[in-house]
Amino acid sequence: MLKVFLVEDEYFVRESIKNNIDWESHGFKFCGEAGDGEVALPMIRKELPDIVITDIKMPFMDGLTLSKMIKEEHSSTEIILLTGYEEFDYAREALNIGVARYLGKPISGSKLLEELDALGNKIKDKKEELAIVEKYEKEMEEKNLSERLGFFDMLVTGGRDTLSLMNEARKLSLDLSAVCYNILLLKVWSDRHDMEEYSGTVVSMEERIKAMAQEKNALLFDRHLEGKAFLFKADSTEQMDELLKECIDRMERMFEENRHIRFFGGVGKTVTHITEIPESFDSAGRGFAHRHLGESNKFIWGNEHNPQANEEFSLSELNPKKMAHERVIEFLRRGDCNEVTFFVEEFTCDLGSNVMNSTMFRQYLTMDTYLTVVDFVENEIGVPRDAIDTFDSDNSILLSKDNSVAYLKRIIDKAICLREEKSKSRYHDVVRDAIAYIEENYSNEDFSLNTLAAYVNFSPNHLSAVFRQETGQPFIKYLTDYRITKAKELLRCTSKKSSEIASMVGYKDAHYFSYAFKKAQGITPTAYRGTAKEEIK
Repeated sequence: MLKVFLVEDEYFVRESIKNNIDWESHGFKFCGEAGDGEVALPMIRKELPDIVITDIKMPFMDGLTLSKMIKEEHSSTEIILLTGYEEFDYAREALNIGVARYLGKPISGSKLLEELDALGNKIKDKKEELAIVEKYEKEMEEKNLSERLGFFDMLVTGGRDTLSLMNEARKLSLDLSAVCYNILLLKVWSDRHDMEEYSGTVVSMEERIKAMAQEKNALLFDRHLEGKAFLFKADSTEQMDELLKECIDRMERMFEENRHIRFFGGVGKTVTHITEIPESFDSAGRGFAHRHLGESNKFIWGNEHNPQANEEFSLSELNPKKMAHERVIEFLRRGDCNEVTFFVEEFTCDLGSNVMNSTMFRQYLTMDTYLTVVDFVENEIGVPRDAIDTFDSDNSILLSKDNSVAYLKRIIDKAICLREEKSKSRYHDVVRDAIAYIEENYSNEDFSLNTLAAYVNFSPNHLSAVFRQETGQPFIKYLTDYRITKAKELLRCTSKKSSEIASMVGYKDAHYFSYAFKKAQGITPTAYRGTAKEEIK
């Protein structure tokens, strides 16, 4: 029902209007009344009526002043002005303010109801149009997320000046203005599922995290398989510290509610310029890389994990768990190429800052890592070992810490590249199955990325990344294009009504179908049908 509020200083007129109209039978709810604009304004702010009926001549605050203030705060509220004065200046000012109706007094209940019905239909049409646009924009959110991710990559890789970054952010309606910034990287998964598999609980948890980011005015970027990135903004470093602590505490409490949920976060250092955000990202990435070192369910500040310059190396002090090659295997299975540097540096750092200065230990670690990588590419990827460079013919690799670390980075990076190449064929099969499932179920209006992810047993984030990689399109655009293509076939080859065709291709709402069709084709379904018939002739 549409809400109506009445402002009239004459008590008997107000009572007559209020009591002589059957509001509910005409789809209205009478939500309040007041004798002047000054009393009415706070009540209107609370009730947020769809329509305000107000006298133009009242004490304390007249109807024109009230109308102007309502329109400034709630432009969608429609206003009917009642007056016993017929001066043109009143009407002209009312039109300038945006008043919908200007009616002379006295007015009968039937006449007012006639005006209300017409205005109510206009409001309903506007709301339907707005709902259609919002629904379409929500469906296209995956495309928007991809554009945001592209901007995030630009933001954290550096090389762009402040003005160009601000301009790019403005195009995406992102607010970058702040005194200081910090990056937090987060990965969430379920220990009941592989990180790549579908989990309804994880999806629900990610929605709660998204809501928290919006509440705290943080920018959230979906990095697909790499998790999510928050860009926190604050007006001082002290405020940033408090903001990070509050958000991390809230997330930890969320995760505590579901013990099978695993998470890991890397927190960067606070910086004071937009062009310094890459430094915060590098710091967060260094902490985030620790998720491959056998740790989980914690947040690590990247700048707290720096080598201790004066640490003495002693075999007796080595922690055998830090040496486990399973940590390298885990990274080879799940790590990304852009994390190799962080992983190797943090892995060697965990062993002790001077470990790699020992020639004996350096040779041992390099050999062990080489054999681990070779075993991985041979037995898990099915690639011959000669794909990995050996150090047999290059003794310089073992002559210094820097050379050895560089070699470890090189062979691990190579193994991950081989893994990615191998996985493409598997992804091709998954996407082929996904496309077949789309073709079978596109007519279901409730069909979504989550539905498809559950079918192929991938996480929504993983499927989204893989689908785009294989098809060159976001899932929602592929689905929309497929539906529109089917609709075009039906418009050309059948005499079915647009409303029937809408339902057949997955749109229960015929108005929304028409909107989506026009967005895709530039013309309405009816116009397209007419054009298609002309072409046939």
